[in-house]
Parts: sequence; C-alpha cells; structure tokens
Amino acid sequence: MVSLPHRSVLHGAVTAPCLCCPKGKDQFDNLEKHTQWGIDVLEKYIKFVKERTEIELSYAKQLRNLSKKYQPKKNSKEEEEYRLCWPKFCLLRQDFARYTSTRAFLATLNEMNDYAGQHEVISENMTSLITGELTRYVQELKQERKSHFHDGRKAQQHIETCWKQLEASKRRFERDCKEADRAQQYFEKMDADINVTKADVEKARQQAQLRHQMAEDSKAEYSSTLQKFNSEQHEHYYTHIPNIFQKIQEMEERRIVRIGESMKTFAEVDRQVIPIIGKCLDEITKAAESVDHKNDSQMVIEAFKSGFEPPGDIEFEDFTQPMKRTVSESSLSNSRGDGKSEPKFGGKSKGKLWPFIKKNKLSLKLGAGPEDFSNLPPEQRRKKLQQKVDELNRDIQKELDQRDALTKMKDVYIKNPQMGDAASVDHRLSELAQNIEKLRLEVQKFEGWLAEVEGRLPARNEQPRRQSGMYEPQNPSAVNSCAQDRESSPDGSYTEEQSQETEMKVPATDFDDEFDDEEPLPTIGTCKALYTFEGQNEGTISVAEGEMLYVIEEDKGDGWTRIRRNEDEEGYVPTSYVEVYLDKNAKDVYKPLQKISE
Repeated sequence: MVSLPHRSVLHGAVTAPCLCCPKGKDQFDNLEKHTQWGIDVLEKYIKFVKERTEIELSYAKQLRNLSKKYQPKKNSKEEEEYRLCWPKFCLLRQDFARYTSTRAFLATLNEMNDYAGQHEVISENMTSLITGELTRYVQELKQERKSHFHDGRKAQQHIETCWKQLEASKRRFERDCKEADRAQQYFEKMDADINVTKADVEKARQQAQLRHQMAEDSKAEYSSTLQKFNSEQHEHYYTHIPNIFQKIQEMEERRIVRIGESMKTFAEVDRQVIPIIGKCLDEITKAAESVDHKNDSQMVIEAFKSGFEPPGDIEFEDFTQPMKRTVSESSLSNSRGDGKSEPKFGGKSKGKLWPFIKKNKLSLKLGAGPEDFSNLPPEQRRKKLQQKVDELNRDIQKELDQRDALTKMKDVYIKNPQMGDAASVDHRLSELAQNIEKLRLEVQKFEGWLAEVEGRLPARNEQPRRQSGMYEPQNPSAVNSCAQDRESSPDGSYTEEQSQETEMKVPATDFDDEFDDEEPLPTIGTCKALYTFEGQNEGTISVAEGEMLYVIEEDKGDGWTRIRRNEDEEGYVPTSYVEVYLDKNAKDVYKPLQKISE
C-alpha cells in the first residue's frame, strides 16, 4: 500500500505557496486513484470466488450424474421376461447387490454422491461467507470513501477561499500604500512651489493624509486577514487534512484486512469438508477391502447350478454289425447269449445329452417361458418358484393390510355416520376378498410345483442315475427304432443324417423277430394331464387336458416324463403338465385305465 502523508511530511513539504498550484490537490487525486484501485481489486476477488462456486456446483452436478448413471436400474417387465428365458445373461438390481465386488462398486457410487454433496457445501459456504459479505462490504466501503473525499475537497476549497481573501487584502494594501506615497510626493512638490497658492498646498496636504489613513486601514485589514489565514492554514494542514488522511488510511487498512480474512475463509471452507471427504474415501477403501473372490465364486455356483445329473458313458456304435448279420446270424445270438447288449441297428446309441446340448425349443418360443418355469434347469426352477411364492405372499399381505384398513374405516363410519357412508367401502372390500382368494390359489399352484421340484432334486452324495432308457436294450421293432431315438432326445437334438439310417436299413428278417418277444418298458404309475400339450418335437407325445396315461419313466431332473397311452403310443411330456401317481402295482391297472381313457 502507498503510505499516506503524515503530519510531519505535510508540515515540511506543504507550504502556503503550494496552494497556488495543484500540488495540494495531487494528494487527494493520488489517494482517490489508489483507493479506487483497491475497491477494484476487492470486486475482482469477489468475481473470482463466484466463479469458483460455480465450478464447485458444476463439478458436484457432474459427480451426481455420474453416480446416477452407473446405479443399477430397477427391474422392468422386459428385463424380467428376458431373465426368465436367459437367466445366465441378465444381472438385475437384486443381483447387483449380491456379490461383494458389485456391492463395493455400489458403495463407491453412493460415496461419490456424498462426495459431490461436500462440493455443494463448499459452494454454499463460499457464497454466504465470502461473496455475500464482501459484496455488502464493498457497498459500505464506497460510501465511506465518498464521504472522506467529500470532506477533503470541502477543506481544500475552504483554504483556497481564505487564500484568495488574503491575496485581495494584500493587493488592496499595496495599492493604498502606493497611492499614499504618490499623494505625499505631490504634497511635498506643491509645498516647495512658491507659485502655488496656500489653499492648493492645504488641499494636497489633506489628500496625502487621507491616503496615508487609507493605507493604514488596508494595512490593518491585511494584517488581520493574514493572521486569520495563517490560523486557518495551520488548522487545515495540522488538523483537518491529517484527520481525513488518517480516516482514508484506516479505511484502506480495513479493506486490506478484510480481503486477507476472506482469503483465509476461502481456505477454511475447503478445510472443513476435508474430514468428511476423507471419510468418504475411507468408506470406498473399506468397501474395496470387503471384496471376497471366494464368496463371489460360490454365489455364482449357487446361482447357476442346473441340478442336472452328469450323463453316462456313450456306448460304442458298431457300424460293422450289418455285415456280420449277413455273414452269420449266429454271431448275434452268441453275443446275446453272453449277456452283452449290442447296439441296436437303426437306432442311436448316444447318451441323453440334450439338456446340455440345446435348450428346449418349447421354452424359447417368442422369448417367453411357461408359467411353471419348466424351461429352466431344476435348481434354477426351484429358485424362481420360491421367488414367485414369496412375491405372491407379499401381495397377499398388502391386500390383507388394505382389507384391515377398510374394515376399520367401515367400523368408524358405522359408529359415526356423519364421517362417511359405510356402504361405500363394501364394493372395495368385495374386490379385495376376490383378489386375496385368487392370490391364494396362485400360491397353492406354485407351492405345488415347488414341492414337486424339491421332491425330485437329487441329494449331493447321490450317485448319478441313468439319463434315459437308452442304456437298456432297445425295443426290437425296426420300424420303431427311429421313434426310440427321438424319445431319447425330445428337444430334437438328434444330429445324425437321416439318409445314413435309410441307406443302412436291411429287410426285417429273423433278426427283427428275435426282439419281437421282448416286453415293453413296464409301467411304474399313472398320471393325469393337467394341461393340453402339443407334442410337435421328436420324441414327444400330445396329450389332452384331463387325460389319464401311464408313466413308464420318471423325470430324471431334466423336466420331462416318459408316458404311454397304449402299446403303440409313448413319448415325453413336460413334467409340469402332468400329475404323477407312482404305484408299484401299476401294471395291474393297465386294462381298467385303458377302458377309462377310451
């Protein structure tokens, strides 16, 4: 800061002659320029802080948008349908919080949201504590500065007026002295001249005395004016001006202190949120340290395990068998006599691998699965059914809560008819009762499917069961051999060329007759078709709702049950489409059941 003039400086540097030039005014002009520059600096600092607050708000907004952008979305209808068909490729909101890694990411997003909030706090505090306060102070500073310089200008004008009065009195005294001197010289000249009359001499003497008197009066006036000016000048330079300069100096010092305090507040506002920001970062670190790769891997295993049993060994397909038959039919008899099951000609000996090779075509039609989730593997089907049961129970509870609330409202209306009509809620209560009954029926239906699935899931230590009847000797008929193959793969996963079977067929001879005596698979129970099923795929059979059929092979965990209508019609149907009644003596009821179905 430019140091302001001190009294000693003014005493030694400012003298009366200086007032004739603008040097006296220069002090005020310089100080006026300097103080205006100080106000400009203060306003520039206010503008700087305002831009900083705008940056903080913009940064906080961007952080919040970033956090919101990567937050997991709530389930939509489309996502849920997609999840039903493709459960392995869809992670929704509930899955996002299931794994420790994604939970850590979710915690990071939440902490970043809090982190953004601290930048908003910085902006708010800077606006209220710095820009708002300094803006008001600048207005006060401008008014104070204007007042001080107004007082200075007024004092300057007053001393200049006194100086002008002194100059006028001095010039008048000088003029009167010169006039008195000329009058004295004229008197002396007239008195020495013998030709001048005595009256003229007396007149000149009186004129000289008058001029001397006027000179004396001007002298006295000049002396008085000079004394007054000296007093005013002393008061001006030793009292008024120093006081004004002192006030301006104090004003300037307060401005400097204020801007320094604002800069300190600028730093303190940031420092106050550092602990909270540090806590946010600590929470992010804590969430990162909670990531457990073992737990996440186990969660994936539990979520996606299918419940299918591993397939059995694939039997060797001996394509030389037709040639052996033509050479010697006894070789086949010998092999049968040895108790070895040769692969049947015309049929596939592949294991029942279709659950692992292709998805069931029925479950993929138009991207929608059946209501009982039979298109899913057993373990995932159980989970989906359990989720559905829980969801329905929650809906029932909501309906019950609404019914209880309306019942209480009705009681209030009955006791206080002026509050409302009790009959107005009867319609809604009836609707709630119907909804509750429908939901309970739905729960029973899904609980039945859930019990069915849980009853069929294999234990962990259970030995893998055979996948289908293909490991047993096939039916002897060459005509039914292709149907036998289709039955072992109801989803149509048969991959061999049909032409190969056609080319290798041989006439039905004694070779086929040997197998005609084999009995078909025994029935192990009966079943009732709950729904109509159109068996359009190979190995499946069509059934009508309510139809009674025989069970010849249980569901092995793949969602299919093998049934028989009569001696010539058998195939696979979805397990969820039939209600199975297992009976060890089922073979004895074949004829009565046949009559009932007819």
